[in-house]
Parts: sequence; C-alpha cells; structure tokens
Amino acid sequence: MADWLEHSVHVDLDVAIENVWQLWSDLEQMPRWMKWISSVEMSPDDPQLSEWKLETSGLSFAWKSRIVKKVPQQIIQWESVDGLPNKGAIRFYGRKDNTSTVKMTVAYSLPAILAKLMMSNSFVDRVVTSTLQADLDRFRDYALTQYPKQS
Repeated sequence: MADWLEHSVHVDLDVAIENVWQLWSDLEQMPRWMKWISSVEMSPDDPQLSEWKLETSGLSFAWKSRIVKKVPQQIIQWESVDGLPNKGAIRFYGRKDNTSTVKMTVAYSLPAILAKLMMSNSFVDRVVTSTLQADLDRFRDYALTQYPKQS
C-alpha cells in the first residue's frame, strides 16, 4: 500500500504571463532551474509524453510522464505513467500590470511505511518544500534574465 505526499509552492514574477508560459512550457529546459531534475526529454512520437530523470545525493530516479491537461497561460497538469509515481500541476496567473504568479503542486507516492516516516518527520517535508521553492525562485531569476523589465 502506498501513500501520496504533496507539496505546493508559488512565486511572483515581474514577467508577463505570455513569457512565463513560453519558458515553462518548454519542458526540456527545466533542468536550468530545477535542482534535482537532471534531464527531460520529450517523446518524438507523442508531444504529451516525456521522460524525466531526477538525481540527488547519489540517488537516481526516472519516470515517464504524460500531460493530462494543458491550457495555454493557465495550467500544465501531469501524471507519471511509468517509473517513480508522481503527479501535479503548474498553474499560471497573469495580472494587469504584466506580472504573474506561478504555483506548483507536486505529489508523489511512497510505500506506506516510508510515507508515514516522512510525514512524521517535518524536517523531510521542509527540505522537499524548500527545494521546490528554491526551484521556483531560480525560475523567476531565469525568467528575468530572458525577459528583463523595461524601464
């Protein structure tokens, strides 16, 4: 039996939603800002399917993921179809002042005994959440280098 653990983080950007969407929807670029993701490769046969590799502290995981919902400038939702069980969504919120917010929710399945240990250990929860937040902060910084604010 497995349990799902979920983490949500968000970041505000001084970048227009169209530009934020353009950067994020190119999934193969994610290793530029996501610390644990070492590669993302889109399937040449199916634009909704991708292969992911995660590496951290000598551990390596791989999975195939399918985009289950994609609404331009609003949401990219996915779920794994093979390998490390995970699912989640990236939501995009544009504002009238040409700024935006990105909210990421990631959930992953662990064996029940390991999930119980992680849930009871707030340190592990904080590490995963802070790593995801740092990824979004790096995305914000990357987006600003690609689309600097005009004075």
